[in-house]
Amino acid sequence: MTSTTTNAMEGNTVTDAIGHYIDGALTLGTGERTQQVINPATGRPTAELHLASTADVEAAVASARRAADAWAQSSLTARTRILFRFRELLAENADRLAAVVTAEHGKVLSDARGEISRGQEVVEFACGIVELLKGQYSDQVSTGIDVYSFREPLGVVAGITPFNFPVMVPLWMAPVAIATGNAFILKPSERDPSASLVLAELWQLAGLPAGVFTVLQGDKSAVDALLTHPDVDGISFVGSTPIAKYVHEKATAAGKRVQALGGAKNHAVVLEDADLDLAADHLIAAAFGSAGQRCMAISVTLAVDAIADALIEKLKERATDVVVAEGTRPEADMGPVITKASLERIQRIVSEAEADGAQLVVDGRDLTVPGNEDGYFIGPTIIDRAEQSMSAYAEEIFGPVLVVVRVADIEEAITVINSNPYGNGTAVFTDSGSSARVFQRRVKVGMIGINIPLPVPVAWHSFGGWNDSLFGDLHIYGPDGVRFYTRGKVVTQRWPESQHPSNASFAFPASS
Repeated sequence: MTSTTTNAMEGNTVTDAIGHYIDGALTLGTGERTQQVINPATGRPTAELHLASTADVEAAVASARRAADAWAQSSLTARTRILFRFRELLAENADRLAAVVTAEHGKVLSDARGEISRGQEVVEFACGIVELLKGQYSDQVSTGIDVYSFREPLGVVAGITPFNFPVMVPLWMAPVAIATGNAFILKPSERDPSASLVLAELWQLAGLPAGVFTVLQGDKSAVDALLTHPDVDGISFVGSTPIAKYVHEKATAAGKRVQALGGAKNHAVVLEDADLDLAADHLIAAAFGSAGQRCMAISVTLAVDAIADALIEKLKERATDVVVAEGTRPEADMGPVITKASLERIQRIVSEAEADGAQLVVDGRDLTVPGNEDGYFIGPTIIDRAEQSMSAYAEEIFGPVLVVVRVADIEEAITVINSNPYGNGTAVFTDSGSSARVFQRRVKVGMIGINIPLPVPVAWHSFGGWNDSLFGDLHIYGPDGVRFYTRGKVVTQRWPESQHPSNASFAFPASS
């Protein structure tokens, strides 16, 4: 093990080499392939990431398999104590983790702290696993016969997570998987891998046995190996829709349980009775926070014609006040996008909208951040009078671009939302309870906000969309998370007294 890998575990934001965490120890693995980790605020490399070889995948899964068999038999009390310790360590190390996230992702420190806080909510939910895993019991269902049911862990489960939330999304998965008795293998994004090793350290310090939490760095080859490995029982995925569909198809074909959360095109409707200042404040934050790189970001505003012009003026005023800077700057509201390729794709989409006749109310394509000229920065951009046929509407931009489509009324707004292939999140701004109720009952979307633009459920509810935003039956974390990482057993029992007849029969048994 090299000293640089040890430094990654100690939380330094810049390292020379980043590897894996397998069987309770850091290792660079046996693979010869590496990939640079780039700070998007500077455009310069900060580390060399060692990608997993086939042998590394085998070692990780074998370690997890051994650990899972023992961990599944651990008491709920033992698991809960570790989860409580992990929760405290996570809180104590929040600033350190946020610095690691900002260095590799680019989001501002306050946003990084926010994702850690939301991930911590899931840990707190999992701390109640004793209550969550209570079974059911039916006494005397037939003469002398009782029936009871309980849930057992799947075994070894893997989480494949995206770059945009390198702490929160792993914490949507791992605490629930571990609390329910599984061993968990995390395959984080290659773009910001270091936070995963800090999480591994915290699990280790909390007392989690070796092999119950594993970090496997890698690319598509590592993902494919996990999707098909016979000793991996379940796959959790968050990412784009094409990859979510691929993960679901490949892993289910290999007989695995899969939840695969895909992309989004989240709409926010602003009705004529809305508080426009409230709506504008929240739409700007929801569209441009984390440079729009959130699966719950508002990327489309459906503005009712009667208030559209007034709303646009308020959005323009607020967008021009957004401070774009390197994420550690205290004044920064928004940092860079993750890669140069992302920057160029966003610029291309904005240019296409302009060429197709949309109006650029605010144009962030030519933004330069002094001192960070090589960083992947683009400013807030607002596109008005967009059409559904435009790429700015049809594509998942995943950048700081707010597209405004004008609609006649709530009926047209609902029609537009329901005709979109995605169904992740949506919101409505209104002072009418009647309109809100109509909206929430008729939109075909998994998560809905009423005067709340980012309706990410708290941890004791589950997160997930509909349509092309989810492949699989169960949402992530919360009650669905417990169901996903466990499977049910039902026991029907009789304890006959020796002097009673057995009543055995060739007929199908009937209760009596």
